[in-house]
Amino acid sequence: MRLTRAFAAALIGLAAALPAQAADKDIVDTAVAAGDFNTLAAALQAADLVTTLKGEGPFTVFAPTDAAFAALPAGTVEELLKPENKQQLIDILTYHVVPGAVTAADVVGLDEAPTVNGKMIDVQVDGSAVKVNEASVTATDVAASNGVIHVIDQVLLPPEG
Repeated sequence: MRLTRAFAAALIGLAAALPAQAADKDIVDTAVAAGDFNTLAAALQAADLVTTLKGEGPFTVFAPTDAAFAALPAGTVEELLKPENKQQLIDILTYHVVPGAVTAADVVGLDEAPTVNGKMIDVQVDGSAVKVNEASVTATDVAASNGVIHVIDQVLLPPEG
């Protein structure tokens, strides 16, 4: 997969449209400060992953918005947040994390990426649109002190098995 000039320009334009981010905050604090990731923050806490994502990294997080979590079938989030479902929640959340700092410019040769979960995510580029599995990337390169956040509009579910 080759990065076209139009795609590169679109990514640069998308990154420029984001509010300035202070890279002195870690991934968790950056997401919390954005205000649109309350469900993700609650899920990270329930899964005991906050300390990990506050760690040295670097990490790349494909962060679903509150609206993405709200689009799941009714009761799904509440069920996942129960202590007895902690491992399933960990599996889902770690499927949103790629080791290393993968910026929008790094998409050049990617058609998939390994996640912390151990499973691969698909990366598709179509003109200026980028998808991770079926989720659209709506904002890129939100800088954090220990990595980068890309905002997505759906919760990624790891493949079975």
